[in-house]
Amino acid sequence: MDWLEKDKKYIMGTYARYPVIVTKAKGYKVWDVRGKEYIDLFAGISVCNLGHCHPEVIKAVEAQIYRLFHISNLYYTIPQIELAELLVKHSFAGKVFFCNSGAEANEAAIKLARKWGKQFSPPKYKIITLEGSFHGRTLGTISATGQAKVKTGFEPLLPGFIHVPFDNIKAIEEVIDKETCAILVEPIQGEGGIKIPSAHYLEKIRKICDDNQILLIFDEVQTGMGRTGYLFAYEHEGVKPDILTLAKSLANGLPIGAILTREEIAQSFSVGSHGSTFGGNPVACAAAKVVMKILTQTDLLDYTRQLSVFFKEKLEELKDKHKDIIKEVRIRGLMIGVELHQKAAPIVENCLKRGFLINAVQEKVLRFLPPLIIDRGTIEAFIDTLDTVLGELK
Repeated sequence: MDWLEKDKKYIMGTYARYPVIVTKAKGYKVWDVRGKEYIDLFAGISVCNLGHCHPEVIKAVEAQIYRLFHISNLYYTIPQIELAELLVKHSFAGKVFFCNSGAEANEAAIKLARKWGKQFSPPKYKIITLEGSFHGRTLGTISATGQAKVKTGFEPLLPGFIHVPFDNIKAIEEVIDKETCAILVEPIQGEGGIKIPSAHYLEKIRKICDDNQILLIFDEVQTGMGRTGYLFAYEHEGVKPDILTLAKSLANGLPIGAILTREEIAQSFSVGSHGSTFGGNPVACAAAKVVMKILTQTDLLDYTRQLSVFFKEKLEELKDKHKDIIKEVRIRGLMIGVELHQKAAPIVENCLKRGFLINAVQEKVLRFLPPLIIDRGTIEAFIDTLDTVLGELK
């Protein structure tokens, strides 16, 4: 059966897919329809942080499916309450709202910030975001996003978003006015090319927000849930936001999103202000509870930080060897970007042929987001393969 032809016939062509039909996955490995094995250094875009088909997640999901699959949010469910409690206990927040994805979480955060801003006179509604940012693909979140390519063809966009250069405090200060309600930033830009801001940048934004009665929103859809070596990326600088968004790896593969916020800000949402049919689904919440417990009750985050040092050393050695190809290595935890002097796509394709799944962003950046459970031997095998691929370009 020609699955690729069927896909082309029946599914809208919104993805630039690679010619791999994945049928099975386990840990950091996946297999295609022909049985070929691949090492997954992408984790479903930082979704399966615990690895594919984690046994404890499967056990929790299976038990929940037989107990309660779905019920309206007009009723209470225990998995949702227990997950919210875990998120609050391990973060700055006092309240949680559940949805289904990162875009939905950011959409909800935008709505909450604007609702909060209505208490002022004149009402605060403008939101400052950064050039190069990515916050989702709803009309609201592409309006917030600082990349032009995701906006093309969808104009007119939602007004009230001000985009400023990345890592530039002065630019933020220059655009704030009495109608500004929030600053929305990714602690590390993922789709923007694994761009890590300079030291104290987030701290300075926090002070600007405090000085001007503005909310600080951290989009941790990609950086959260252990990806950077801590449960949340904001912990690296100890800068607490007012609102934080999560999704992707929260349930290790099942669709779920969440916004976390302080109690007094949460009060801006009253009954009927916002909702989601599937938000906080019992099965997804059961999976997310396991994820939270593993990340907070085991040494996996310590292991991630140790592995990050090892991965960085190996990539820096590769950079020294291939200075004409590799421009810069950017890494925090296991969120890794390697900027090149040339296009990254051919390297991604050559690694794919050799059994490694990686990604390219912003044309010249290789992006690696491996499961946190990956081991040193597998990293060394990938480095050897990447070395070979780069050597063939000379």
